[in-house]
Amino acid sequence: MSKPIHFPIPPPSKPSVAPHVPPLTEKQSAMYQTVYDHFAKPDYKIPGLEENAELMEEEKFWMSYECILRYLRASKWKTEAAIHRIEDTLKWRRSYGLYTTLTSEHVEPEASTGKQVIFGFTVDGKPGYYMFPSRQNTEESPRQIEFVVWILERCIDMMPSGVETVALFINFADKAKNPSLGTARQFLNILQNHYPERLGVALIINVPFLVNAFIKLVSPFIDPITREKMKFNPDVVKDSIVAADNVMKDHWGGDCEFIYEHEKYWPAIDAMCKERKKKFLEKWRQLGGTIGVKETDYKAEADLVNEKIPATQDTIAVVDNEVPVEVA
Repeated sequence: MSKPIHFPIPPPSKPSVAPHVPPLTEKQSAMYQTVYDHFAKPDYKIPGLEENAELMEEEKFWMSYECILRYLRASKWKTEAAIHRIEDTLKWRRSYGLYTTLTSEHVEPEASTGKQVIFGFTVDGKPGYYMFPSRQNTEESPRQIEFVVWILERCIDMMPSGVETVALFINFADKAKNPSLGTARQFLNILQNHYPERLGVALIINVPFLVNAFIKLVSPFIDPITREKMKFNPDVVKDSIVAADNVMKDHWGGDCEFIYEHEKYWPAIDAMCKERKKKFLEKWRQLGGTIGVKETDYKAEADLVNEKIPATQDTIAVVDNEVPVEVA
């Protein structure tokens, strides 16, 4: 019998299946250069901002080589559209408090029941983002969506080098209250407009009739590419989406007997992500500290210290090569 697990699994140093990244064509490289040059101008300012319109360090870090390409792909390789979308997101990230108010302390009340957690990785390295609607513990409010955004940002922190997408695991088992249509639309708008090309797959199980009807109701607001990534009632281990030692046992058929205990999990995931982000920033600064630095370059070194820990037991979650966090 496996021992209960209460903590996140550190990212693998190398996914079992290497992510496939097709090389850019000559035309695509030229399009990338056009977008890069627009934002790399020494006098560049975010349009529409009257104060502090220059790019902050955090924004230059966010605007990586891969980030620009994600927006180009989402804009069907139309450079002007990609530029406008990036600028819209730059303004949204500031107004939404990504660099100021959206902290772990702010969203923690939403996290107390474990209704959303990051756990394990797919065979190609996507962080597992689990949603348990039946564990809803708060009334609808802006903070519920802020919590989703916070988790998405932490999923990005947890992505190994070469991985750009997240795997959603949504379990509708037990009685759950559906979010309102307005809340669902707001979440979809944020995901599609400000996190383009970030959803790798959405795995959805135990969908009752009312939830199925709700999904059909919001389906028109989901772009076709996102809809194609939705898989209902998959056998995630048998289908080789995720290895058994990286997926929860209950309902998902894995080996990990994960039990959410807020006092253990929450500080562990917060510390792990902060340490990874710190290492990323340090390496990014060494690589020039400007836009267009490759995520694969600044993440590779940090991933070397995250040797995979057997997920079927609680041991030590390595968040730093020298300062481990005790989790047992």
